[in-house]
Amino acid sequence: MIEKLEMFITLARERHFGRAAEACGVSQPALSAAIKQLEEQLGVLLVLRGSRYQGLTPEGQRVLEWARRLVADARTMQQELKTIREGLSGHLRVAAIPTALSHVPTLTAPFVASNPGVTVSVLSRSSAEILSLLENLEIDVGITYLENEPVGKATQIPLYRETYCLVTHAETDLGEAKRITWNDVSRLPLCLLTKDMQNRRILDGILAEVSADVAPTLESDSIVTLFAHVQTGLWSTIMPESLATSLANETLKTIPIVDPVAGSEVGLVATHREPYAPLISAFLRQVRHLAEA
Repeated sequence: MIEKLEMFITLARERHFGRAAEACGVSQPALSAAIKQLEEQLGVLLVLRGSRYQGLTPEGQRVLEWARRLVADARTMQQELKTIREGLSGHLRVAAIPTALSHVPTLTAPFVASNPGVTVSVLSRSSAEILSLLENLEIDVGITYLENEPVGKATQIPLYRETYCLVTHAETDLGEAKRITWNDVSRLPLCLLTKDMQNRRILDGILAEVSADVAPTLESDSIVTLFAHVQTGLWSTIMPESLATSLANETLKTIPIVDPVAGSEVGLVATHREPYAPLISAFLRQVRHLAEA
């Protein structure tokens, strides 16, 4: 039953039988047969079918909620039993918004050092993608904004407040500036993250509050790409100060942005569930300790 529920969750996520089968590592006929068997066991139609996937029935939507809960509980049970036998081990899956990636090692490094049997994978994802990955049990924890968009019924641990600075080439006219206002920033040739990124939506909101219009001449969903373009001296960009400091070099200058000194809270989120799997529970305990310290 659990294996069939996992396949059902994957189908609901992928919305395509072929992609879902590939993600599950089975043939498409095997996936279709498993979903059909699940429907027969439950006595309800779960998936609307035609020549292709057409969505879930109302019963299917309800079963999806139960499936996520049951699969998560089954994984927690298996991990608890393994922990009893072998101690804490396993694979921790983390997703973080791009602007928080430089902060991730402050959490993962001490955790791995304390638990050598643990491995970690870190994904760079948008805030919306992180919530979807949590919901579909594809990650264990996320690091994202806590204030600007709803994170739902999730455990939240505030980590730090993101404040912003201008990143520009050191040899431009701004090279000696100690601070700069948002209105002055809006008049510069800028390269910024794309509008599907929450960081960009936050920046647009701050600029709107001070009645400053900005029209970047280059956009990208890659922070590395933005820094590479700033290196040319033709653009500047706006970045969280902690990230800018970690990536800046001798050719780049970071300038705090004032009037106002704006910020957004970033924190860790995990699906609210008791009991947590031992691995997630241990990580949450350590993150809370680090956040308090």
